[in-house]
Amino acid sequence: MLKLLQTQVGWLRIVGFLEGVSLLLLLGIAVPLKYIYGNPALVKSVGLVHGILFVLFVLNALMVGIAQNWKFFTTLKVMASSLVPFGTFYIDKTMLSKIEK
Repeated sequence: MLKLLQTQVGWLRIVGFLEGVSLLLLLGIAVPLKYIYGNPALVKSVGLVHGILFVLFVLNALMVGIAQNWKFFTTLKVMASSLVPFGTFYIDKTMLSKIEK
């Protein structure tokens, strides 16, 4: 875990994991509570955290894309993974975990 904190890719992987979890919490728990039980409180708090993590993920993906000399499509694919549930986990498993820098 400490090794992840020493590289840009490691930070991207950590933020990606947190962003993915926050998206699942938002879509799987907070939104159903809002529309089924009329309780929007959780959407406000989880939505704020998710929004911050989303912005951090996109910015980190841009920084890593520039540092790693990724093609535009590769950077776009990594950033777009944050829009799909489980997308950040897929990108981490198939791509980010294989980068050693």
